[in-house]
Order: sequence, then structure tokens, then C-alpha cells
Amino acid sequence: MVAVPKQVARNSMLGNSSIWGGEKCNSYLLFYGETALGNGLRAFLYFLGLAYCFIGLSAITARCFRSMENVVKHSRTVVEVDPHTNTEIIKQEKVWNYAIADITLLAFGTSFPQISLATIDAIRNIGNLYAGGLGPGTLLGSAAFDLFPIHAVCVVVPQAGELKKISDIGVWLVELVWSFWAYAWLYIILEVWTPKVVTIWEALLTVLMHVLLLIHAYAQDKRWPYISLPLTRGERPEAWVPAEVASVSCEDDVYGGYTEILAVEEDKNEEIVDTLFIERCLQRKIHLNPLTDPFQKEINLEDLHVLQLWKKQFVDALTVCIFTLWKALNLGNNNAHLRIARILWQSLLVPWRLLFAFVPPYQISHGWIAFICSLLFISGIAYTVTELTDIISCVTGINAYVIAFTALAAGTSWPDLVASKIAAERYNSVNIYVGIGIPWLINTAYNFITYGEPLRIENAEGLGFTLMVFFSTSVGCISVLVVRRLILGAELGGPRFWAWVTSVFFMLLWLIFVVLSSLRVSGII
Repeated sequence: MVAVPKQVARNSMLGNSSIWGGEKCNSYLLFYGETALGNGLRAFLYFLGLAYCFIGLSAITARCFRSMENVVKHSRTVVEVDPHTNTEIIKQEKVWNYAIADITLLAFGTSFPQISLATIDAIRNIGNLYAGGLGPGTLLGSAAFDLFPIHAVCVVVPQAGELKKISDIGVWLVELVWSFWAYAWLYIILEVWTPKVVTIWEALLTVLMHVLLLIHAYAQDKRWPYISLPLTRGERPEAWVPAEVASVSCEDDVYGGYTEILAVEEDKNEEIVDTLFIERCLQRKIHLNPLTDPFQKEINLEDLHVLQLWKKQFVDALTVCIFTLWKALNLGNNNAHLRIARILWQSLLVPWRLLFAFVPPYQISHGWIAFICSLLFISGIAYTVTELTDIISCVTGINAYVIAFTALAAGTSWPDLVASKIAAERYNSVNIYVGIGIPWLINTAYNFITYGEPLRIENAEGLGFTLMVFFSTSVGCISVLVVRRLILGAELGGPRFWAWVTSVFFMLLWLIFVVLSSLRVSGII
């Protein structure tokens, strides 16, 4: 489908071709005729394709979140005997531990676009002695995006004077320490222990460290003696993943026409507004506007058969678009530009909505099938993104690491920004231990078995420099959060002035990381 010679991709990684120099890139995405177009036009079209992939990636990741909620909220019946009365006590208990679900399912789900991209890059690179650069670059850039811009947004989102803090500071500190160690470990591999190469044992140790993180986080959550920090845990709702959304209201809104979905969790101290998908509203008995409801009756999805639910996903995908387009067409003459924008936007979303309707309903098997299918769709989009990135690098001459730090990192982390509450409470070391560890393990194992050679890292100095910059800027970010916790009593929110000062500082740190890293890997500094 896509013809991107490995050698061309590697040369583009080094920035040998240039859009300004007029050199022709012979790689293409679908048809060889693309090479007849000018480099400028090709770059513009490929960037549009990349942006369209990010729209789809955000949509399917949000559906993945919904299936994860069903997985995590699954409970089991536990029977206990009261030692005093000798009577049986039946209660419901969550199958998933809070800390383990956070570090595995939630972390893996939010990071899967980057993990799948890195894994696909490694599989395409099998047979080469040098590792691909898209995976590590995207994962580091995504980690920076999660830490700086997302915290910059989260710190100003609460209303003036409102404070948001992390409930279990002990588990948060455990994740924080392991996250810092992850980046320190990468630097040790690349610059100290075995400079510029990765051995199979180093890759295996990187993956196993995630297992150690899980054990340590579980021990901290359960407050095991000797290996847990003696810190009290704040209030955590007994049903920490609500079994049902407390209130869902569907109202006409500026987005056009069908509904705006407001989902509010049971915990009144933490309100989350989710306007991504109509599924939130369709889980309940829905009262549609008589002007837009063709059936004018209540619908209860819980009474429908699985196949009916699946069929309804396709109907709903089209219904949302039809109602939104109908509303856009009925706007006044003074809103002509807004009407055209809505029509174009809904037209762009139709293919993704229809495609993702093939994901089975999350009511099946507690959401596991929908979760796995969502990951498969994410992998497919990630593959297209890797091919587009290689061609963009070839056409423009922009170093692939630079594209990974900026466009890929921001695009694949956009779902994290949508679910910013989750991202702000976690420092995602799964990016390193799994996202880089598994691709390196694939390549090192192949090279060790086939050639008896380790995996060589191209531009290891630039990657090591990027790690140092990220580590330094991270210290500044975490220090500010700690100071806010000590002075204000919470990491997010607070007085509006200081919230905005914190937000601007975080964005400045992100710009420092992106600029310095890009200049270094491009050989400018």
C-alpha cells in the first residue's frame, strides 16, 4: 500500500532531502502519481492527512475510554462471615484495584496511540541494525505534552478559588519516582552503560521494571509495612468508578443540533464534562426535541439485544450527522460562515463515525471486546501515521525526531488533553517501560538471534540530550506542583492570578523542551 524504502526513510530521518532545496522525494502514500506534485503541495496534503488521522485517533480513543470504564467498574460478589454473629455478609467488591487499574488499563489506554506507533515502527525496522526514531521521539514528546501543556490547562480549569488535589499522594509519589527513574534509566543505557547501543538484557530489564512499578504501587495502595510510605490517603469514593452516570442531560447547543451531553460523576467534588460522544446520552432513556426526533418516544438501550445495540450504533452515527446538518442548514443568513463550517466538519466526521460503529457495544463481556477492538483500530491509524510521517520527513527534509517531538506528540496526546483529569493525576512511566521497552525488545531479540549484534541507536547523542532537557524541565514543573501543594493545599486551581502564572510557566517549560530538543537532533546546536 505504501512504498517507503527503508533507506529513504533513514535518510529523511537525518534530514538529507529538503523542500527548499527542490530535491524530489520518490516515496508516496497511495499512488506513484503523487511524486509528480510539487514538494510544497505534497507536504500540505500529507499534513492534512496527518491531522485527519488525529481526529480519528481522538474519536476512537474516547470510545476506548468508555469501554475501559465498563471493564474497571466490573464488580464481584463477596461473601464474608461476621465473627461475632456468625452471619453471612454479602457485598459487592471491585475486581480491579484502584492503583493497578490506573497504571495498567488507564495508562495503557491513554498511551496506546504512542505505544502502537513505536511498536509498528520497530516491526517495520526489523532486519536493520539501527533502531527507528519515531517511537522514542513520539513517546518523549508525548510525555512532555502530558506533563507541561496538560497541566497548564488543568491548573486554570477550576473556577477561581476552587482547589483540586491528588487524593492518594503516596501512590502519586511512587509513580513519580518510577517515572523519573525511567528517564534516568534511558540516559544510563544510551550514554553510560552501553553508549549508543541497546542490548537484549537492557531491553528486557526496561520491560520488567514496569512489573516492579505495579508491585510497588499496589503495596503503597494497600499500605504494606516496610515498603510503603507512611502517608494517609485522602477520601476515595467507595465506587471509585461510578457504575452509572449520575445525571445526563441532552440539550440543544451551539454545536448544532442534536445534543450536548453533560455527564457528571457521582463525586460532586470532581465534575467532568464529556461532550465527545452521543453514546453517553443513548445509555439512558432519551427525550429528543420533537422537531428532531423522528420516532418521538423514549429509548432504553438496556432492553435491546446485543445485535440491536450494534445496529443502533450505525443508526446513531448517521442520525447525529443528519440532525446536525439539518440544524446547520436552518441557521439564519447572518450565520452563513458558521453553517458552512458545521457542514464541512460533520462531513469530515461521517467516515470515522461509521467506521468506529463496527466496534462491538461495550455492554458485551464487561467492555473487554470493545476495548480490544478499539486498540486494533488505534493500531491501524497509528500505522498510517507512521507512513505519513516518513513521507513528510522525506518531502520536507524536517528531521523525523522533530516531527515526533511536535506534531506526533501533540496529535497522539490530544485524547489525554480531553481526559485531562486522568492525565493530570498520573505521570505515565508506561511510555518508557512498555512503549520503548517492548519495541527495543523486539529489535534486540531479532538482532541477537539473527546477527549476534546489539541494537544501535541513531543520533543517540541527540536523544540523550533530549532526556536531560526533559528531566531538568520536569524538575521545575514538579517543584511548582509541590510548592502549590504546601502553600495552597492543592496542585490545581486556586487564586486565578497564580493559576495563570503557573499555566504560563508550564507552557514556557514545554517550549524550552521542544525548541532545545529540535535544535539538538537537527544538528544546529
